[in-house]
Amino acid sequence: MRSVDVDYRDGRYFLRSDAWFDAELEALYAVFLDYDLSTQFSGAIAESRNLEPAADGRPRFYIRNEGCVLFFCRSFERYGIVDHEPYEYIQATIDPETSDFLLSDERWEFEREAGGTLVTYSIEFEPKFWVPPLIGPYVILHKLRDRGGDALDRIEVIAQERGQ
Repeated sequence: MRSVDVDYRDGRYFLRSDAWFDAELEALYAVFLDYDLSTQFSGAIAESRNLEPAADGRPRFYIRNEGCVLFFCRSFERYGIVDHEPYEYIQATIDPETSDFLLSDERWEFEREAGGTLVTYSIEFEPKFWVPPLIGPYVILHKLRDRGGDALDRIEVIAQERGQ
């Protein structure tokens, strides 16, 4: 992981990270696009799956996360839709009617670099549930720094296996 930044403003969280993977762009893109694989690389994701496509053909997803901020633990769900341009970006947007968030827009951008792939990830989200505003960004940043590297390593291995 090259960088990770977390910010909190007006009830919304903003996260941006850059990570380089020793994996082919096409294989890495396929891993990120397949929500059935998410539980294999992220310990925060308790359940995830691809859903039937929307009426317009766009992919849909379901994710259930579990997490704690100090003694405040909860499970939260996101149902959403995916827009993507093959090998360039994936944009996942939740449906606030069926999710535990008022807003959750996340984006992965892919770029070939130095025999591997650079992935820039960004997310803006606003939970429907209360998270301590002074503690939330700090805990999110430290969890990403402490555990994010392991998840990135697992993503890289899955992509390398698929790219063979």
